Amino acid sequence: MDSLAEAVLADATPEQLAAEPVPAEYEAVHLRSSDVDMFDGVADKDVRRSIRVGPVAMPELAPDEVLVAVMASSINYNTVWSAMFEPLPTFAFLRRFARQGGFATRHDQDYHVLGSDGAGVVVRVC
Repeated sequence: MDSLAEAVLADATPEQLAAEPVPAEYEAVHLRSSDVDMFDGVADKDVRRSIRVGPVAMPELAPDEVLVAVMASSINYNTVWSAMFEPLPTFAFLRRFARQGGFATRHDQDYHVLGSDGAGVVVRVC
């Protein structure tokens, strides 16, 4: 196969999925920390302005995590509130969490990948 994504779409076996390299980036719906103030003083907080779709770095998996090729997801209140940066922007929480060290440091980024529910195919288990 040419990529992990193509292997998932081709219904590859677990052995074939394990043989494919994990990409350095992936396409994700995300927010940028530079946009946190974009709705200050604005009545119309249209989240289509703050939600981005584009490449982000693939984090290293922690020992208690799995990598899922997401095939379906949804937008819910968590997504909308995060994209409105209300009641508080998530970036301060993520920075504080990252101070725990270890794998938690991965959460101190200038972007925040959205999503609190999804369905897909497990492609790696650590």
